[in-house]
Amino acid sequence: MSELLVGRHAVLESLRARRRHYYRLWLEGDGQTAPKGSLAEIVQLAHKINLPTRHVEGGIFDRIRRAQLNPQGVALETGPFPYAELDDILSLASRKSEPLLLVLDHLEDPRNLGTLFRSGEAFGVDGVILPERRAAGITPAVSNASSGAVEHIPVALVGNVNRTIDRLKKSNIWTVGLDLGQDAIPLSGADLSGPLAVVVGNEGKGLSRLAREKCDFCVTIPMAGSVDSLNAAIAGSIVLFQAFQARSQGETAA
Repeated sequence: MSELLVGRHAVLESLRARRRHYYRLWLEGDGQTAPKGSLAEIVQLAHKINLPTRHVEGGIFDRIRRAQLNPQGVALETGPFPYAELDDILSLASRKSEPLLLVLDHLEDPRNLGTLFRSGEAFGVDGVILPERRAAGITPAVSNASSGAVEHIPVALVGNVNRTIDRLKKSNIWTVGLDLGQDAIPLSGADLSGPLAVVVGNEGKGLSRLAREKCDFCVTIPMAGSVDSLNAAIAGSIVLFQAFQARSQGETAA
């Protein structure tokens, strides 16, 4: 079963990461004009791995646009996203002094998922954990929304998020949930240094009751506006940035 990645960022980062199986690169046009910028790098990377390249006018690109997507002149036919095992992510975390993981408790919107992957890649997330059911998985839409960042981050699917939180805690990884409850700590007063997993809940319901109870502590983001809460992806990104800052400050102090 193949997938079609579209857009220059998603295609370029996938080819840079070299984690998928690749079938064909599609380029829009007659092939008479030399590619420039990121498109030139895409073509160069494709040639390095002997990836078949086809120039077409209309055809597949018209179909992509009818799906209300902007291919930016390029599409990459690939195998499905290669998920990692949870054991692999925990093994990687054990080799770092301050690993940073992201656990998504049934997030459903691919755009939110893409935003969190883009933030996670920028702020040093070492792995992402997703539930197998009732949640968004890694689709071409997520890769596009993340500008290809998802192609660089190990992602594990798990059957039960709550049991996974227990396992993280047994691996000496602190778990912090995003929550609006009265017992949540204001983000500015939370210690986000050390081995940490940030747990982000569903867009509408937030964290499930069991996930909230299992987290070591929860944080809330103080707001001055009239809107009750931030978008899940924005809130998660803010917490990831704070965790990144805590690690940067630790390195500076050392």
